[in-house]
Amino acid sequence: MINGLLIGLREGVEASLVVGIVVAYLVRTGNRRHLPKVWAGTLGAVAASVLLGLVLYVTVGDLRAPYEQMFEGATMLVATGVVTLMLFWMRGQSRALRGHLEAQLARALTSGGAWSLAVLAFTAVIREGIETSLFVFGQVTAVAGPGTTVAGATGGATGVLAGTIVGLVVAAGIGYAIYRGSRRVNLRVFFNWTGIALVFIAAGLVSRAVHEFVEVGAIRVGTQTAFDARGILSQDQTVGSFLRAVLGYSSQPELVTVVVYLLYVGVVLALYLLPPRPARPVRQAA
Repeated sequence: MINGLLIGLREGVEASLVVGIVVAYLVRTGNRRHLPKVWAGTLGAVAASVLLGLVLYVTVGDLRAPYEQMFEGATMLVATGVVTLMLFWMRGQSRALRGHLEAQLARALTSGGAWSLAVLAFTAVIREGIETSLFVFGQVTAVAGPGTTVAGATGGATGVLAGTIVGLVVAAGIGYAIYRGSRRVNLRVFFNWTGIALVFIAAGLVSRAVHEFVEVGAIRVGTQTAFDARGILSQDQTVGSFLRAVLGYSSQPELVTVVVYLLYVGVVLALYLLPPRPARPVRQAA
């Protein structure tokens, strides 16, 4: 549930940030009549994202071994790639996001293309929606992996989905605070800390994906057990199960999964913590 909460909060805040800026700009400039177009684009993107999640869930449920494991592993890799790109894109754009959006809005309103506001809202929300669907599906797959009981798999998936919904609701509240002009939410600090947490979660997805490929024989190098920590912290116990869901912990990991996990955390976290390049100044529309 904490995993889902973090995902929903992170992705939802990004979408709410864009929609909040758009709505605030339209209200401030006396263009309130265009708000229904923004809401139409937003709701359309939400519906498309939910549909994508359902298609993924139903499709994978119909696959048989070893295709199910291969598809799950590939989905985890895609989810990791998407969230990694998102982390660096948001870090580089967060400073100039408001100015860039307001320049786009000014051009749309002066050129008469008001329906482009719906496209802008749809694009912003669908990007986050697709990332959320992939990442949540990857987490559900990681929790309900081989060896998990039906009750445990159902409970784990329900927890991830419930946490995601709670995170999205909180993110919507933050978006409303942005619209009302609140300055109490330090978005830069928020994105920095959630970004660091997501690096470790994404590393867990990568290691789980590698584990799936090892199980079907697609990877045959480094498949020996790196260590056996079942006597100290079993992944079937409460704490171990929590760490498995959040960080991809395994009490009997293959050597290759440990190496991949450490490489991902070391490289991505080091790059993420580097000071971002100064954003280019945004040219305001006349």
